[in-house]
Amino acid sequence: MQRNGRGGFAALFLLSLAALMLAISLAVSIGEIVIPLQTIAEAIANRIFGASFAIKPVHEGVIWDYRLSRALVAASSGAALAVTGAILQALLRNPLAEPYVLGISAGASTGAVAVMILNLGSGVLTLSAGAFLGAVAAFSLVSLLAAGAGGGTDRIILAGVAGSQLFNALTSYIVTTSANAEQARGVMFWLLGSLGGVRWPDVFLVAPVAGGGFLICMFHARALDAFTFGTDSAAALGIPVNRVRLILVGLTAVMTAAVVSIVGSIGFVGLVIPHAARFLVGPAHRRILPATALIGAIFMVLADIVSRTIIPQQVLPIGVVTALFGAPAFAFILYKARRPV
Repeated sequence: MQRNGRGGFAALFLLSLAALMLAISLAVSIGEIVIPLQTIAEAIANRIFGASFAIKPVHEGVIWDYRLSRALVAASSGAALAVTGAILQALLRNPLAEPYVLGISAGASTGAVAVMILNLGSGVLTLSAGAFLGAVAAFSLVSLLAAGAGGGTDRIILAGVAGSQLFNALTSYIVTTSANAEQARGVMFWLLGSLGGVRWPDVFLVAPVAGGGFLICMFHARALDAFTFGTDSAAALGIPVNRVRLILVGLTAVMTAAVVSIVGSIGFVGLVIPHAARFLVGPAHRRILPATALIGAIFMVLADIVSRTIIPQQVLPIGVVTALFGAPAFAFILYKARRPV
């Protein structure tokens, strides 16, 4: 695709977009009740365009009240996590950087669990607001630790690891000391990632955050290209390093908090997908970001299908599925991208 230039990238983009539409259609179709793709199209036409196709009420209810919203949240979450991974890997010049390494996800999880179990905010704070406040707290702590250690990408990674361990410990403490057995089981399932309870209000939260975050990142694509050569090179090219870094890292915190508050912690998406996109389309971020968003969305939708169907009458946490498929995929990418000796 890199050798074919713009034509190859356009073909890959259109193919990925078609694959995403197909994946969402399959996610709506597949389940305990199998719904034909034609019925799905007719239900959408009835609801959006005012058509009058005859559809069984049970099929329409399954499509609109359960599966379509779930598929859209999965796609939006996958795109958001993948894009944040690509942003952090460029800013920190570290191929292992992702929201979970920097403690942003751990902080969001702590905030959400505090609202769920401790009733933090006395009913005023929603789960999403608690996750956002936790992500901001983690981001602030990591920033202070990194600044106190002299800055630098290595210091930021180390500060992120320390912050992640701290907030993970706080989450475990809250669950251990304050949750009953049912709450503990629900929280642990949620922390591994779950799309079971998502509905249309969740779509209206995570989709705009993912879409808006993607557009802002695309606006800074040139700056991200410069960051891959180091902050000194970026400054020499006229990039306002501190301002751009603050905007983009803050944006990753917002996007991660939105995803974690709805679906919990889902690993490997922000780590693996940017490498896959880079392998396919090259190093330019004006290509990496769209490819990352599309591949991340497709991967998450397919992972959700697997989580619902791999074991009859049981739903696996989606984080388990992403890890099972993400780890071998990451090993394969590393093998294919190895440098000849």
